[in-house]
Amino acid sequence: MGLADDIRLLSSAPLLSLLEPEALRLLAFAADRRALEAGERLFAKGDPADGGYVVAQGTLALDPGDGEPVFTAGPGALVGRNALFAPGRRPATATAATPAGVLHISASLMRRMLAEFPDAPVRLRGAIAEDLAATMAALEGVRARLTAIDGKAG
Repeated sequence: MGLADDIRLLSSAPLLSLLEPEALRLLAFAADRRALEAGERLFAKGDPADGGYVVAQGTLALDPGDGEPVFTAGPGALVGRNALFAPGRRPATATAATPAGVLHISASLMRRMLAEFPDAPVRLRGAIAEDLAATMAALEGVRARLTAIDGKAG
């Protein structure tokens, strides 16, 4: 894949699609590309999270390892979004379900892009705030169901 293909790929990824073309160009130019064989592990649950990955080809299986279903991420998926902005630990193990290629965007690269493109943080903050509001609403629904179950048990 060439630079133009990588820019197109990044522009299809959730959250990154909000960035202007020049910001995407910087990310595409400086991102690390990695190829994975089927069955090869990209990272393990609990590993330090040093950035995010955009799936370029193939699929990744994301296994939280706690009995929850395995999630499959295909081309254009952004894996590890939160690690673009804050250090943490990987919440799941990512393994190539098929031969795959990923672009790694380090947290330091993301900080550089945010510093060079001052409109980007505003756009990203709005999208992340909407996601957080949706998560909070979903959690409120879970709380209500648990409260109803607890009331029936007592």
